[in-house]
Amino acid sequence: MPDLGDARRRTEARLRAAGIASAAVEASWLLEHATGLSRALQVLERARPLEGHEAERLEAALRRREAREPLQLVLGETWFAGVRLEVRPGVLVPRPETERLVELILAEAPKAGTWRVVDVGTGSGAIALAIAHALARARREGDVIAGDVDPAAVALARDNARALALPVRVVESDLLAHVELRDAARACDVLVANLPYLPDADRADVPSEVRWDGDLALYAGREGLDVARRLLREAHELLPPEATLWFELDPRNSRVLLREAVAAGWPEARLERDLNARERFVRLRPAPRARRAGGS
Repeated sequence: MPDLGDARRRTEARLRAAGIASAAVEASWLLEHATGLSRALQVLERARPLEGHEAERLEAALRRREAREPLQLVLGETWFAGVRLEVRPGVLVPRPETERLVELILAEAPKAGTWRVVDVGTGSGAIALAIAHALARARREGDVIAGDVDPAAVALARDNARALALPVRVVESDLLAHVELRDAARACDVLVANLPYLPDADRADVPSEVRWDGDLALYAGREGLDVARRLLREAHELLPPEATLWFELDPRNSRVLLREAVAAGWPEARLERDLNARERFVRLRPAPRARRAGGS
């Protein structure tokens, strides 16, 4: 039976042969998955023989990753903005880029009062749960509700909320169709949406790992904006003047939605960049700042 050091080197070599760019890092994650040992302990105990059940667990995980199943799905979990989330095939795996969206939203959180947040297209619950977790850690009041059209996503988000002991309500809804989401939107401070935003033409070219997310979570018509446009119309009718609407979009189409929002009567509109300086996020307000104090 190989020792931990040998197992790590062999795992890295197989991942590299499979075309995995981050083979060294992923090898340590897979070994931790198989043994329960952190990267530091893997180094300290590198001469320890791998036990039989550990070798079997490592081999099974390695074969899945060699087949280009996303590492997060192989591990069954991922970290996102400070929270550990379960992930499942067919539900969008949270992306690091979206952590920047959470930061932008939290930067506007009030120091007092209850902050009311609605997350549409929640998937695994990542955005809603990260916001609720941050508010709880900062001892600030939050009222967070999330929705998704996919029953599998709703079930996963609810399981994640329970595992984290966070009071986030999750409902099954096509955008704001559910009465609970509509009522929440009418009184919210923030409406955030990470909806499907890839153009249909991307289907043939996306990386193998992305296909595990499922078409429902990825594609939105010819320009990738069909779902976002629907929410833009619904939010225009419902949001109070002081609310903020955030979209995460493909940087190829974010400016298109921004222009359409301005034309539709959203006078306060701007783009925000992700950590790679790409224009990924759209921030909208349904009334100018001069009108916020008095409402409309």
